[in-house]
Amino acid sequence: MRAGFPDFRLGNVLATSFTGTLSERHGDAVERIPAPQRLIDWLAVYGLAVDSCTTAQLDRARELRESIHAAATAAATQDALPASAVQVINDCSVQGRAAVILTPEGNRQWRLGSASCVEDALSVIAADAISVIAGERDGKLALCASPTCRAAFFDTSQSRTRKWCDMNTCGNRQKKARFHANQRKNPGLAE
Repeated sequence: MRAGFPDFRLGNVLATSFTGTLSERHGDAVERIPAPQRLIDWLAVYGLAVDSCTTAQLDRARELRESIHAAATAAATQDALPASAVQVINDCSVQGRAAVILTPEGNRQWRLGSASCVEDALSVIAADAISVIAGERDGKLALCASPTCRAAFFDTSQSRTRKWCDMNTCGNRQKKARFHANQRKNPGLAE
């Protein structure tokens, strides 16, 4: 990725991966789309290439991201969906022009037109969020067990008991912390 920016945390579910463009929400927050070009980069990774992005479009993307996070968090904790978040998601969903296509491999893929803009890409993300939050997919929304992260993620594990948004970051960090705490309690065990 581009030098000087934090790496993207990529996942298999578009909507929850998009919420991951702001990580460590309850700690030292890391903004992974700090500039319009960075949003263009993120969208391209997910096959939603657009040519340009304004500051206003970046602001709208962040508003969608936070609305998806709020709605996904509410769904994961079985609370009522925030009306303002639902409104933003719905507004973004209906504003874009994108089509679903079937790939030769039999997969479903979104395709933007040749003159696509950020709003078209955001409509795809919003539609994906609606699908996940409405329970149309096989899996369950959950929140990362890391107290500094609390990212919403879509758990498709067989038992639906996944604890971390990403085992390589949050899960590993928690395992290291537990290991070091045990080392401090029992210094003789390390020998």
